[in-house]
Amino acid sequence: MTVVPATTGVVGSTTPAPSPLPAPDRYRELLAAARQLVACDAMALLRLDDAVLTPLAVDGLSVEALGRRFVVAAHPRLARLAKSPGVLRFAPDCGLPDPYDGLVAGQPDILPVHDCLGAPLRVDGRLWGLLTLDALRPGAFDGVGPAQLEALVRLVESGVEAIETLQAVARRTLREEALAREWHAVHAPARELLGTSPAMQRLRSEIDSVAASDLTVLVLGETGVGKDLVAQRLHAASARSARPLVQVNCAALPETIADSELFGHKRGAFTGAVQDRLGKFELADGGTLFLDEVGELPLAIQAKLLRVLQSGEVQRPGSDSVQKVDVRVVAATNRDLRAMIAQGRFRADLYHRLAVYPLLVPPLRERGRDVLTLAGSFLEENQHRLGARNLRLSPAAKHALLEHRWPGNVRELEHVLSRAALRALHEQGRGGRWVAIEPRHVALEPSLPSVPPPQPLAATATAAAAGQSLREATDDFQRRWLEACIARHGGHLSRAAAEAGMDRSNFHRLVRRLGVPRVG
Repeated sequence: MTVVPATTGVVGSTTPAPSPLPAPDRYRELLAAARQLVACDAMALLRLDDAVLTPLAVDGLSVEALGRRFVVAAHPRLARLAKSPGVLRFAPDCGLPDPYDGLVAGQPDILPVHDCLGAPLRVDGRLWGLLTLDALRPGAFDGVGPAQLEALVRLVESGVEAIETLQAVARRTLREEALAREWHAVHAPARELLGTSPAMQRLRSEIDSVAASDLTVLVLGETGVGKDLVAQRLHAASARSARPLVQVNCAALPETIADSELFGHKRGAFTGAVQDRLGKFELADGGTLFLDEVGELPLAIQAKLLRVLQSGEVQRPGSDSVQKVDVRVVAATNRDLRAMIAQGRFRADLYHRLAVYPLLVPPLRERGRDVLTLAGSFLEENQHRLGARNLRLSPAAKHALLEHRWPGNVRELEHVLSRAALRALHEQGRGGRWVAIEPRHVALEPSLPSVPPPQPLAATATAAAAGQSLREATDDFQRRWLEACIARHGGHLSRAAAEAGMDRSNFHRLVRRLGVPRVG
């Protein structure tokens, strides 16, 4: 056994110039340049990750070798190389098993007596991986001197360093471009959580209490209450405020692209993956990831999301490596996740991971005169948008807003006032000192009767009459659920079918079979 001390100096003229190629092609080019320095029958470049060596490029070994993962502790020769201070040559009759047995091109069986040497590779002072060389003829490396081996190690180390630098620059550029797109996509002019009602004061106090922690938050509330504003305030008041807030609309993620959207992918991972893509978790590294409408995620994606939340690691489809991410997750939903768990549509373990600190956003109908505060903010926005002067609510219009039940919450109020401002401006023109908005401009539809939220499935099940069969209890639950759903939509079966996630014709048949009365 011969040891030649390795150095980490940089070889300027012998390092191949970086080319605009993917990393695997660059590693192959580096290995080809290395074989010009030392003749051999097989050479391999292996990267060390958590005591496992991964071949990045091979020359003279079968393609199968690229799919192998060598646990260092299970391969004595590789373990000796990893601990060696420099180039290490094994004796031709060394009894240690060879990790490449059966993998050398043209040698499908256990290797005959041959020459074998290797060296640890160090980049930035750390053990990066190994370089191994094999020759089928014993004594093939007898004429290779220490200076030649030293130059070989310097060449490969400096080449690896250059490739890693290029990869880091490419990742940083990709991240910055993706963050810029994300910023433009989700950063509309900032809005506040307005209102002085007791319900809103309690909510803001809770947000500010939990914001300083890294606890996962589940924001609950009806559609249109402003759950996204809660996520923005949580992020702004946290220690992560200088880092990205990345938003994902889970309801708009088909299962076919959800993987790539959340976790990214490597080029070539599937048809159409023409370049590397960063997922939302990597984009949010160091910051906050807001998963809006999390209840809409398919079960298969829920399982992958759970693994990321448990491990803090992301593995892009098509990649062998994992990426550590430091992300605070804020999720939001208008669904009853407990009922979905009982129905098998949401994972209980994921729910408990997300609901570490639940926050309930109150509906607008429970916020009293906050509706007028919000109306003032929306009218101010419309003044600038329409170029109007002094949009003002008449006393009658204010009364109408306060009396309305707002089933669509703040979003409904925003749309109502945008239409009202346009109608009033069209009717009164721009010549007056102000534009008065009257009830006829607001044109509120009669509020639907208040419908209590559906009772959780567990409570419904326990209320089943004694002696009921499973089919009778199931029909009873479905009947009550459908009655409440149809009432919420004012008797519109098409809208109720959409909420139930059913085809309209199947929904109609089920309603008729169960004898569910229509509302309105």
